[in-house]
Amino acid sequence: MSAGEAAGDAPGTGRLTRKQQQAHTRSCLLHSATRVLTRRGMHRASIDEIAQDAGFTKGAFYANFKSKEELFLAMLDERFAARLAELDRVMDTDASVEDQAQNAGMDFVRAIQGEQEWGRLFFEFAVHASRDEEFRAEFTTRVRALRHRIATRLEERLEGLDWTPPISTEEAARLTFAMANGVALENLIDPGSVSPELNGTMLTAFFVGLRAASTPSP
Repeated sequence: MSAGEAAGDAPGTGRLTRKQQQAHTRSCLLHSATRVLTRRGMHRASIDEIAQDAGFTKGAFYANFKSKEELFLAMLDERFAARLAELDRVMDTDASVEDQAQNAGMDFVRAIQGEQEWGRLFFEFAVHASRDEEFRAEFTTRVRALRHRIATRLEERLEGLDWTPPISTEEAARLTFAMANGVALENLIDPGSVSPELNGTMLTAFFVGLRAASTPSP
């Protein structure tokens, strides 16, 4: 039975509603896109392949996404949500800022090492975004939203401390984001070159430096 055929029934509840069917179709397409796009790449993978892998027609694809770019953005939303959940888990502890930075840095590298193909796809679409203004706007909106969320968590974490960093939390988030992209690219080109421990040490050194250059809080 194909994914499309299975979409009509929900165990124990009879047939799915139209809204549930659409959600099911979208979920299947996203899972298939992960398999097909990471295996074939942005340019070689076709919409037909993605739809077929999910058990649907191309028409079902276009009923949910207008293009591969829009599909990728939905995939990106899922990945960014997962990263934020990991960050929240680390920052909701009683550890020091430096220890939290160490743990967050290690978690990030473990995550990217576990999904190398996704990293390759991310940079492929990032390069495409640099050449396509409409897609770049959508891509950048999501990146900025993630950075803002990180900045907000940093702001919350620094409240009540006896030091004020020399740069804004928005700037600190931008720099940590840039470091993360650099580490991801380095590990993509030379797998294993930046270990979880090394990345954790780099982030720790960054926040130790911010503390050293800080001014006492009023």
